[in-house]
This record gives sequence, C-alpha cells and structure tokens, in this order.
Amino acid sequence: MLRVGNLQRAIDFYTQVLGMQLLRTTERPEQKYSLAFVGYGTNPDHAEIELTYNHGVESYELGNAYGHLAIGVRDVVATCTAVRERAASLGGAITREPGPVKGGNTVIAFITDPDGYKIELIERPNL
Repeated sequence: MLRVGNLQRAIDFYTQVLGMQLLRTTERPEQKYSLAFVGYGTNPDHAEIELTYNHGVESYELGNAYGHLAIGVRDVVATCTAVRERAASLGGAITREPGPVKGGNTVIAFITDPDGYKIELIERPNL
C-alpha cells in the first residue's frame, strides 16, 4: 500500500505511465479515505498496488524504511524512452537512466512517481 497525496494523479501515473489497469476503487467517506487498486491483472495471479488517499493529506514523509518497488519490463531503454514525457507531465521522472547494475549485467532504471516513490524497472526480455 502506498499513501498518495492526490488519488487521481496517482491513478493516472500508474495507468498512463506504467501501463497498469485501474482494477477497483473504494470510497470510505465516513472514515475519510479513498482507495484505488492498480496492477497488470488481479490477485492471485498478479500483484496489485493499493493506493490510499487519506482525505486532506497532500504529502507524506517517506522515511528511511521504504526502498522501492520493482517491475519487470522487456526492454528498459525502450520503456524509459516511451514513458519519459508522460511521466514528467504527470509529476514523475526517470531518476536513474538505464544501465547495468553495479557489478552485474542486468539492465535497470528507476522512475519516481508523483509522491516520490521509486520504482525500479528491471529488464526481463522473456516477458
């Protein structure tokens, strides 16, 4: 679960930049929060990300416990090229350009979402 400062902005980022689907939403006005679930498919076959908007809270301190999410893509360079402008227009950014991991051959990149969460893109040609 990721807490977000603007639910629609987060939905747009994960669907329009990372190609996920909006799977479902839940409104809890009495409890003052809204949820959106995004992913490439539904549980149990695919992981889902729960985006939580606590009404009236526009930003969060990420702290030092969070590292990043990781998503496999066929071609990291092509993915970064395809999403760079859309990510920027929605408040995200490529924060580590594509290249091999230190001490290895696996190609990775990092993209940061509008709330500051880092997502590692890992090249998996056989996807």
